[in-house]
Amino acid sequence: MQIDPRGQRFAAAITTVVLAIALVTSNVWVVGFQAVVFAIAAFIGLQASPYGWLYKKLVRPRLGPPAELEDARPPRFAQLVGFVFATVATLGFATGVDLVGTVATALALGAAFLNAAFGFCLGCEIYLLARRVTHRSTLSTTPAAAPAASNDTNAAAPAASKEVSA
Repeated sequence: MQIDPRGQRFAAAITTVVLAIALVTSNVWVVGFQAVVFAIAAFIGLQASPYGWLYKKLVRPRLGPPAELEDARPPRFAQLVGFVFATVATLGFATGVDLVGTVATALALGAAFLNAAFGFCLGCEIYLLARRVTHRSTLSTTPAAAPAASNDTNAAAPAASKEVSA
């Protein structure tokens, strides 16, 4: 599924405000609400989240079409990471371990702010890095893949030189 990246920045801006309020007040209900928003976006879909719905109904109709769309998988992963941090923060504040709640909220707030202010989605970058690492390790650990790849390369080299000399 492809999404409008401006919607993600809009959602990140609202998330930044909500998490800033949660951080200043150490309010378990505010950070808990944000955890639910993250959960909806991660597990159901970005457009099903309250912030996605607001963007779709109130903001997007006033804008022109996006210059480009992006894959929804990295932002959904970022929402999952946000959900984990917000859940840890909620549990920290709920159990009286305010330091855990504060640190987890601050980390989530930092990531949301990076996306809202600069369009840099930290969770998306982690997703893409993990995909590259997983892809490379899968190729290097597959016994049949490594020899086949080197044989293909060697077989292609003489063919290329024949084309040049002909």
